[in-house]
Amino acid sequence: MTTLSSTLPTYFISHGGGPWPWMKKEMGPVYQQLEAALADMPRQIGRTPAAILMVSAHWEEPAFTVMGNPHPPMVYDYGGFPAHTYQVHYDAPGAPELARRVQQLIEAAGLPAAFDAERGFDHGAFSPMAAMYPKAEVPMVQLSLRRGLDPAEHIALGRAIAPLRDENVLIVASGLSYHNLRNFGPQARDVSKAFDDWLDASVVDSTPADRVERLLAWSTAPAARMAHPREEHLLPLMVAVGAAEREAGERIYHEDDFMGGISVSSFRFGQTHAQ
Repeated sequence: MTTLSSTLPTYFISHGGGPWPWMKKEMGPVYQQLEAALADMPRQIGRTPAAILMVSAHWEEPAFTVMGNPHPPMVYDYGGFPAHTYQVHYDAPGAPELARRVQQLIEAAGLPAAFDAERGFDHGAFSPMAAMYPKAEVPMVQLSLRRGLDPAEHIALGRAIAPLRDENVLIVASGLSYHNLRNFGPQARDVSKAFDDWLDASVVDSTPADRVERLLAWSTAPAARMAHPREEHLLPLMVAVGAAEREAGERIYHEDDFMGGISVSSFRFGQTHAQ
C-alpha cells in the first residue's frame, strides 16, 4: 500500500522569462514543456500544501526578508513586454503567520532576518505559480535572497527553514539553471549544456556531502560564469538543497533546445511518496 509522505519535497524550478503564461499567443509553443512540468508538481506531492514558501531570484535584501502582506500586490519587475502583461494578476492570499514563523526559524539559526509587510509577488513567483496552481487557491509567502549571494549562507538558510516541510509548507526555489541574457539562443548551446551537465551530475548523481561541496564551489564548474555572469538565478537552488540536504535529487524537467538552443533544468529533492 502506498501512503503519502508527511514530509514535502523541495524544488528548484527554472521559471522562464517574464510574464510568459500570459503571452501564449505571442510566444506559441516555446513554454509548453516547462508549463507541463510545473503543472505536474501538485500531482507529484499528492496533496494540496497549506502554503507555498517561494524563494525568488528577483528579490534581494540586506537580510533574508519575508513577505508578510496578507493581500500581496503584483510587482511587474520586467520591461519591454506587451501592455496587457502589466495588468495581470495572481491573487493568491498571503500568510502573515507563516511569514513570522519563517522569520523566527531564520533568526534561530543565527542568520539575519527581516519582515516586509508591503512586498508583493514578483514574476519569479507569479509566473510559475500560474502554471502550478492556476486558481491561486494556495497561500504564498515570498522569501528574499541575501545580498552578497554567498552560497554557504543560502544553504544555511535552507537548513533553517527545513522544519516547514513537516508543516505542510512547500518550499519552491525559483530561478533559472542558465541565466545569461546577453547570450541566449543557438550560440549558447555548448556553454549551457556544459553547465547543465555539471549541474545534473552535482545535484542528482553526487552524494549529499559531495553535492554541497560542489555547489559551494559552483563558480569553478564548466562554463559557470558564462551560464551565470551574476548568480542570483542559481542561488535559490542552494536553499532547496539546504532544506533537503541528506535527500536524493531528481531532475524533473529538462530541455536542450529551449529558446532555440539552451539547456535548462529543474530539480526536486526528497521523496514524494513512501511505501
